[in-house]
Amino acid sequence: MPELPEVEVVRAGLEAHVSGRTISEVEVLHARAIRRHELGAEDFSGRLSGVKITAARRRGKYLWLELSDGQAMLAHLGMSGQMLVQSDDAPDEKHLRVRFRFADNGPELRFVDQRTFGGLALAELTEVDGTALPGTIAHIARDPMDPRFDLDQAVRALRSRRTELKRALLDQTLVSGIGNIYADEALWRSKLHWARPTDRLTTAHGRAVLTAASDVMAQALVAGGTSFDALYVNINGESGYFDRSLDAYGQEGLPCGRCGTAIRRDPFMNRSSFSCPRCQPKPRAR
Repeated sequence: MPELPEVEVVRAGLEAHVSGRTISEVEVLHARAIRRHELGAEDFSGRLSGVKITAARRRGKYLWLELSDGQAMLAHLGMSGQMLVQSDDAPDEKHLRVRFRFADNGPELRFVDQRTFGGLALAELTEVDGTALPGTIAHIARDPMDPRFDLDQAVRALRSRRTELKRALLDQTLVSGIGNIYADEALWRSKLHWARPTDRLTTAHGRAVLTAASDVMAQALVAGGTSFDALYVNINGESGYFDRSLDAYGQEGLPCGRCGTAIRRDPFMNRSSFSCPRCQPKPRAR
């Protein structure tokens, strides 16, 4: 699934191409794409018609468009969701789910989703710690690239949980934006094993792993994010290329870039976790 850098690439594109424009018409082509909007397609389309998009925002992996009527349109990309800006004469994509036309008759916005795990929904904005968020994601913590992110507070949150370090990094209520890929990369950079108990995590190690997460996500953002197939693209349909720079994730059997030991893959939460057995030694049993 897209993580912070991939979602930020999409957000920046939306900010540049649809912010300030007024929606003239919304066409819902697949009801599942708006299943989180309980009042259905007609209500969804009607409430958006004539409304101006005032900004494109993000917190962690969550993306939304702020609207002139005080609401937000929250977009969850899921595993294959794409927000594409296309000319109105461009052929419809095979998996086009929702189309937005604008009053200026300029390029339209399309939500395309092959696997239909993503979706769009309207939400009321609510203020949380000085920031306006859609109410449905008010529980999501700030991410390491947020200007108001408090590193020490996030470290305390990690250390307060009795769990494994990687599970804590993936908990979006503690720190947001980090998913499976960038968790593995941050752990490799900080030389910490994914199974390290968080209640045995030192403050220095907590700061190191979160700083590493911030650094690797910033580098991935410059590269346009990480793409392993054609399903993650920016608003122009282009893939990112940070997968060429990964040190741990997906590198099973390849030599560690620090010590040369073969990267190991372990089962983790129905997925995989990649680490260097030498640089990231498994913690001793209690």
